[in-house]
Amino acid sequence: MVVALSASSAEDSPTLALGSPAPDFDLPGVDGRNWKLSDFAGAKVLVVVFTCNHCPTAQYYEERVKQFVTDYRDRGVALVAVSPNDPKAVRLDELGWAYVGDSFAEMKLHAAYRAFNFPYLYAGDHEAVSRAYGPVATPHAFVFDAARRLRYVGAIDDSERPQHVKKQHLREAVDALLAGQEPPVTRTRAVGCSVKWSGKENAVQAFMDKLAAEPVTLAPADAATLAALRKNESGKFRLVNFWATWCAPCVVEFPEFVTTHRMYRHRDFEFVSVAINRPDEEAQVLAFLKKQQASNRNLILASSERDPLMDAFDPDWPGAVPFTVLLSPEGEVLYRRLDAIDPIELRRLIVRVLNERKPW
Repeated sequence: MVVALSASSAEDSPTLALGSPAPDFDLPGVDGRNWKLSDFAGAKVLVVVFTCNHCPTAQYYEERVKQFVTDYRDRGVALVAVSPNDPKAVRLDELGWAYVGDSFAEMKLHAAYRAFNFPYLYAGDHEAVSRAYGPVATPHAFVFDAARRLRYVGAIDDSERPQHVKKQHLREAVDALLAGQEPPVTRTRAVGCSVKWSGKENAVQAFMDKLAAEPVTLAPADAATLAALRKNESGKFRLVNFWATWCAPCVVEFPEFVTTHRMYRHRDFEFVSVAINRPDEEAQVLAFLKKQQASNRNLILASSERDPLMDAFDPDWPGAVPFTVLLSPEGEVLYRRLDAIDPIELRRLIVRVLNERKPW
C-alpha cells in the first residue's frame, strides 16, 4: 500500500482547485446504467468520493459512507462514488487486504456484497474524468455546492479507525453548505492508497516475471510432517490443499491457490500444497507445480500407504480430493472443504481473520 499525503504527489493531475466547477462525467455504474453529472442536478450538495475495492483505507470507510448517504439523502444531498483505478495497474501483493481487485466486474461483486446504497462508477477506462478531479488517494472526497462549485476537498474524517475520529470533515462541510455558510475547513489531506493510474502495466508485468522466476520445490511428507502441518506452529494462518494430478477439479482450481498465496503471503499467511500422488509420480507432480509457478511450500505423500499419512493430518478425512483446510496460528480449523473451493468465499474469510488478528 502506498500512502498519498498531498495533491502534489500527482504532478500530472493536480487536484481540482477550490471554487472550480464540477467536471462533467458519463460513467458506467455497477447498477447497469451510465451516470452523468446532470443526473444530480436537483441536489443541494453533491459529494463525489473517489474510492476503490482493494484499498484497506477505502474499505474502512465503506460503512461510514453508507451511513452518510442514509443520514443526508432526505436533506437534498447526493453522493456518488467513483473508482479511478486501472485494474491492470494493481499488483497481486497490493490485494493483500482485499478479496477482489478493481475491475468493473469485481466492483459489481463488491458493491452487491457490501450493499452499497449509492452509485458506484467505474472510471478505469475513462481516466480523463478522474484526472479532471485529481484525486491523490482512495478515499478522496470532493464537495460541490448547489452551483456545483468545489467548496471542500480532502478526507472524509481524520482517522480511518472510527474509534479515533475527532473531526468529521465531510459532515461539517456539508452541514455548513446546507446552512448557507462557508465550510469551517475547505481542504484536508487525503490519506490512503495512491490512485493506480494507467501506464503501470510494465511494472506489474515485471512483478509477475519476478514471481515466475522463483524456485519451485517438492518435498516428501511422512506422518510426522503431516502431523506437524496440522498442528501448525508457524505463527501464521495456514491454508492446506490436498490434491492430485489425476483429479480434474484439483487441477482446475490450483491456480486460485497460487493467486491466493501471492495476494496474502506478505501478511501472516502461508499456503501449503500436498499431492496425494504416489511417490513414483514425483516428477509428474513437480512438472505441474513448475507450470503453475507454485513457489509456495509443496509436499507429496512419502509412501504409497496413504491411510496412516492421511490419518496423521485428519483421521476424519474420507480420502477424497480436493480437500482444503484453513488453520489459525493456534491450529484451529477455520475452514474445511471436501470439494472444490469458492475462491471468493475463501478469500473473504482469509481477509477477515487476518484483519481481526492484525489490521494494517
